[in-house]
Amino acid sequence: MTDRLSTRFAACAAEGRAALVTFVTAGDPDLTTSAAVLRALVASGADVVELGMPFTDPMADGASIQLGNIRSLTSGTRLRDVLAMIAEYRREDDATPIILMGYFNPILAYGPARFAADARAVGLDGTIVVDLPPEEAAELVPDLNAQGLHLIRLATPTTDAARLPRVLDGASGFLYYVAVAGVTGANAATASDVAAAVARLKQATALPIAVGFGVRTPDQAAAIAVHADAVVVGSAIVDAIGAASAERANDIPARVGALVAGLATAVRGARLKDAAA
Repeated sequence: MTDRLSTRFAACAAEGRAALVTFVTAGDPDLTTSAAVLRALVASGADVVELGMPFTDPMADGASIQLGNIRSLTSGTRLRDVLAMIAEYRREDDATPIILMGYFNPILAYGPARFAADARAVGLDGTIVVDLPPEEAAELVPDLNAQGLHLIRLATPTTDAARLPRVLDGASGFLYYVAVAGVTGANAATASDVAAAVARLKQATALPIAVGFGVRTPDQAAAIAVHADAVVVGSAIVDAIGAASAERANDIPARVGALVAGLATAVRGARLKDAAA
């Protein structure tokens, strides 16, 4: 299937570099600012954008993203608002892949078939549903498949050889490798651990491997970008939004843009720097 995700990953591979995937909670701290942040992410070098679906119980997320969810929900954001924001953005950018990441409950309340149809209509590329294991995927996968949307699956350090084929069955877009056990933003994996994990996963799948959880700095992102097909950064960006919100600052998109630009520079130059070392 030729689509935005496969096109973008192919382009990054042709450039000899990893992709930068950025995560923010949609509607954080409000929908207007969030729409401006989305534009800033892409303008500053994000190759793929993950938008978090605001939810009351983000159990896989650490304090940073939990607070982002609270800010978004407090401002009144609902899933339909997130889809509308994507639709508006697509009027100016039809190339950047956008993924919704979150939990199944908002999708279930919205209606899986309706969600998939509306997601396709606004230009979404796929979903990561943290709490929907392969055994329960029939609740959503047929609807996503009917609309040509990706279901991105998660693998972790505890996903062994017996479990991995089940995780990969029906997965598409890319495989998200959660590099550390625990919640988002809590710890960071070593480059050697990531290298070994990526090598193991690539023996099992041709999907691009994106590595996230615990990646906060340009140096950490660059170390992972040497080995992985993509680096995912979320909590550090959400923290920047939270800090600016606490200050009642009016330059949140600019702050986010500066942070992402540094990450993008590090990711794009990582392999050349490593080869020269």
